[in-house]
Amino acid sequence: MNLSFLAIVSLACALGAAIILVGYLTRRPALTGMVKVWLLLGLGVLPIGAAASGNLQGYETTKQRSFCADCHVMSPQVSDSNDPHSGSLSSRHSRTALFGAENCYVCHEDYGMFGTVLTKADGMKHVWLYYTQYLHVSAEAAKSRIHLYQPYPNESCMQCHSTTDTIWQSVPDHTAALAAVRTNQVSCASVGCHGFAHPNARPPVAP
Repeated sequence: MNLSFLAIVSLACALGAAIILVGYLTRRPALTGMVKVWLLLGLGVLPIGAAASGNLQGYETTKQRSFCADCHVMSPQVSDSNDPHSGSLSSRHSRTALFGAENCYVCHEDYGMFGTVLTKADGMKHVWLYYTQYLHVSAEAAKSRIHLYQPYPNESCMQCHSTTDTIWQSVPDHTAALAAVRTNQVSCASVGCHGFAHPNARPPVAP
């Protein structure tokens, strides 16, 4: 098992705190100045270091596509994203250096002022829904039930595709729909434009 730097720091801090506290409880030395410094490390500095580095490691882990794959109902989306031959938006973005293994997070994170907090809050909602509604639902059956909370905002696409550069504006369809794209009247991820990000998770087509 390969541990990241943050994981090693967190484990080292936790181990150091445990050694100090166990040593103090077994030996019960007098509370000299040096002992108080050690207790400060064992009760304060090292636990805080373990918590901080552990939380950062957890945050980095939840950004990985492999983390999204831990929920079986996401397997169709993840499989498509992992497919090197797929032409979906999800798969194409997974093959770029800017997105890579974090393409799920990069595309679905909230880009507002409190983006990270709101994204993680939504993530906790996903965990709740998974264990209360989807745990025993097959991935195939879940396709028609899983949906975005709201239409995918073009602002997320525009974090990279600003709509102001000459390459983007050299496409006639882009310039014709420029105002509509910037105001979300036309979705970039629609059938008429770049297609759904996850073609294998489309809602059922009405007869």
